[in-house]
Amino acid sequence: MNTRQRYLPPVLQKIRFPVIGSPLFIISNPKLVIAQCKAGVVGSMPALNARPASQLDEWLAEITEALAAHDAANPDNPAAPFAINQIVHKSNDRLEHDMALCAKYKVPIIITSLGAREDVNQGVHNWGGVVMHDVINNVFAHKAIEKGADGLIPVAAGAGGHASVKSPFAMVQEIREWFDGPVALSGSIASGGAVLAAQAMGADFAYIGSAFIATDEARAVDGYKQMITESNSDDIVYSNFYTGIHGNYLKGSIKNAGMDPDHLPESDPSKMNFSTGEGANAAKAWKDIWGCGQGIGAIREVVPAADLVARFQREYAEAKARICGG
Repeated sequence: MNTRQRYLPPVLQKIRFPVIGSPLFIISNPKLVIAQCKAGVVGSMPALNARPASQLDEWLAEITEALAAHDAANPDNPAAPFAINQIVHKSNDRLEHDMALCAKYKVPIIITSLGAREDVNQGVHNWGGVVMHDVINNVFAHKAIEKGADGLIPVAAGAGGHASVKSPFAMVQEIREWFDGPVALSGSIASGGAVLAAQAMGADFAYIGSAFIATDEARAVDGYKQMITESNSDDIVYSNFYTGIHGNYLKGSIKNAGMDPDHLPESDPSKMNFSTGEGANAAKAWKDIWGCGQGIGAIREVVPAADLVARFQREYAEAKARICGG
């Protein structure tokens, strides 16, 4: 394991609690992002959640103004920085437009997915932002850093939505052999103890998505939120049927759509449209087929995002005390 001195860019040092809320397709919105940041964790959303594209300008203005007002009123308790997720695959015909708006508002953190591009990374650096790139293996991690990304998000087995099959232990271990920059681990993290475990493995942050779906601010239907609180890892199905890329979904939502979750056929990855998140079989994907990670057994009620973060902080402190006391 690499024991060299690690480096965190100044903007990431502003995160009060080591959690980055992952961008949730359709679900993340300014209300959730603002609540997460005020609670001390990074709030994020996909640029593509703003539809029409012009709405992104309004949303970025809303977020930056709300966080600036919070910081002015709470100088001793400033908000964490926020992030915007950009799909950099060639099929995203909004990328240039959305990146121009991110430059306008000098978005602190850009999370890139589905490809790594030097021009995008350099553009973010030009306004002083930081790029975190999500990866499913060590090969893609090397490519991302070679093309100028500042940090990595290893998406391990059990993560909600599109995910790899790699163990988080393997992914972080291999990345830390050569990379000293920021790492945010994704995959089945839904408790404060799991946040501490991610750090113990070598990550700087935990990257949490599914737990934030079951919050008051999330733009998910009540049935989706309720199903999360009633489910556990046995209720997650890993399939590429809906989008062409393997991902984790709630078994109950598949049944509700009239399909057999235990006998889903394979899909053609070439039919994926990355600008919409949909594939040849994706008429219901994301809207009716609900992405979710394996860590949801720890989520038993729908609460405000601030309360969820407070629970993480409490559990984190308790887990740390158990280790130190032992």
